[in-house]
Amino acid sequence: MTRNTRLTMATILVMILATLGVLTVHRNSAPRAVGDSGEVVDPAVLVRADSHRLSTAADGRVTLVEFLDFECESCAAAYPAVKDILATYQDRITFVVRYFPIPSHPNAELAARAAQAAANQDRFAEMYALLFENQDTWGHQRTPQTEVFLDYARTLGLDLDRFQRDLDDPATAARVAQDSADGESVGVRGTPTFFLNGRQLTQARSQQDLAAAIDAALAG
Repeated sequence: MTRNTRLTMATILVMILATLGVLTVHRNSAPRAVGDSGEVVDPAVLVRADSHRLSTAADGRVTLVEFLDFECESCAAAYPAVKDILATYQDRITFVVRYFPIPSHPNAELAARAAQAAANQDRFAEMYALLFENQDTWGHQRTPQTEVFLDYARTLGLDLDRFQRDLDDPATAARVAQDSADGESVGVRGTPTFFLNGRQLTQARSQQDLAAAIDAALAG
């Protein structure tokens, strides 16, 4: 079975599992910003001023938010579909990435801090891509993958001393934790979880379903 075939099958499985509500669970007793009826989430919680945007729509009509875990296999399986969505819609939609590392994934929080450290040098998008495209190399390792992430920073031409400082800075960990707390407050229970214009997408089972939802939002 080819890698592309595996990714396609995994993506379909992710969407089915999301519908059934059995994706990797990450929850606590934090207050909810949205009820179970699917009402629109408070935009101030869903998208912060410092949230990472991979595309920005000038008119602000359509915003797609993904809560993700860089070590999550389901997120990696969805990554090619996300790339296609970004390539297709470009500046017609705003696409926002929020961190939601799962505690059972040994390097998920560290990977999120690596992405944030790269973001501090305006290279979030590039680190985001490297983490997903190389997840098979660093993912699900019992030991911290700090040296691997330093190699990625080196590949991107980052200031390594600053990257290391930011990686270890409590402020970076707090930034990641804020995203997770926001996710929990809006009802995120697993990754990947998508919100389109403030509503959680629970029925999108494929890339085509996601594109159809975006098209409907653009038309509306």
